[in-house]
Amino acid sequence: MPSALSPSENGSLESVPDLSRVLPKLTPRKGSKQLEPPAKPRPQTPALTSPPELGTIRFSKPCRRILSKGDHELFLESPAYTLVTAFIFTLSESVEDQTISQVQSKGHDLVITTILQILDEAESVVSECPPLDSEGSRFGNKAFRDYLDKVEAKFPLWHEMLHVPDAAREEVSTYLKHSFGNWTRIDYGSGHELNFFIWLLCLNRLSLLPQTTFSQTALVIFPRYLKLMRTIQTTYYLEPAGSHGVWGLDDYQFLPFLFGASQLLHHTHIRPMSIHQSMILEQCSKDYLYLDQVAFVNSVKNVEGLRWHSPMLDDISSAKNWIKVEAGMRRMFLAEVLGKLPVMQHFLFGGIVQAADGMSNEQDESSEPSHEHGEGAVMKDGMMHKHAETGWGDCCGIPVPSTIGAMQEMKKNQTDQGLRRIPFD
Repeated sequence: MPSALSPSENGSLESVPDLSRVLPKLTPRKGSKQLEPPAKPRPQTPALTSPPELGTIRFSKPCRRILSKGDHELFLESPAYTLVTAFIFTLSESVEDQTISQVQSKGHDLVITTILQILDEAESVVSECPPLDSEGSRFGNKAFRDYLDKVEAKFPLWHEMLHVPDAAREEVSTYLKHSFGNWTRIDYGSGHELNFFIWLLCLNRLSLLPQTTFSQTALVIFPRYLKLMRTIQTTYYLEPAGSHGVWGLDDYQFLPFLFGASQLLHHTHIRPMSIHQSMILEQCSKDYLYLDQVAFVNSVKNVEGLRWHSPMLDDISSAKNWIKVEAGMRRMFLAEVLGKLPVMQHFLFGGIVQAADGMSNEQDESSEPSHEHGEGAVMKDGMMHKHAETGWGDCCGIPVPSTIGAMQEMKKNQTDQGLRRIPFD
């Protein structure tokens, strides 16, 4: 056996040089499981409690209570946070491995039919408020304000149709009002989408929308709401509420991707990568919210390919299965919606969805930012806003032109050539 020692010129023994300090360390190849970060746990669904007794609810007009970082931290530990999470995740679980056609074929409960009628009437009001001549502008059309005023005038009748108690109507109506977009800024984003679901949550807490209707709520009511909002966005060029879209997924919506991933959770042949196949989108989008939203995003972009106009959707499509996508969407909802102060500062609390003890009161806030708000706090639209620490700001930064508006203007000018490749593609 060769010795690890070798004779020197004077006959003494000395050690062989330690090559471990010279040779590069062996590292796993790219793609090796050793390089993959440990899988993050899938956020669990909290138990959705039974609706409270009607007499125990002290109804009030909803208002903002998250006015500082401390308020937001209180919210994240509050029963309201658990309630909203439980409602959204329970809705998502109710449509696991189900298609829209399957749910619709089972018939509709009376409350579902009534909500559909309300959304139909809301869309009919669009024809009563034609957009003003935009002169080619892709920014929000001021006729949207007339639309909101006319819709709000119908709220008393609509909530009477739903048998909402008189004492609760102002509170419940406030969430519906904010689900169509912002009157002042003429914009729309995931916070407005969340308001629509808080409106539905209020109906659930009033025992008007039982858990037995949840699959219909997610796959009958929600698609109808999406259709309504697409009509409104197309007509009035609503600007994205954030300056970079909903985290790169979509300019306006988030929950179609969460509910849609749940629908596809164990699908036998549609994979996350299938969103790049036009035939799959064409044939299956009518049954799956995720595919339908991707198809809509593609239709309003004037460049071709998800990797150019929606890089995050493109990245997500490389996931091995829908289980990973669905878990990621859950984490994103908690982190990027409920977990972000610039988004949640617009959340409204009343007697049904209650603020935690110790939260600020909006009417008590001064007109000037305080040290608790931080350096990024500014006054906007008569309210205190906290901007994101980096980037343009998530709530009220620079106005962002509507992509839908750009496409509509192209059609008006007869310059629409469909999806176009960018020059260097």
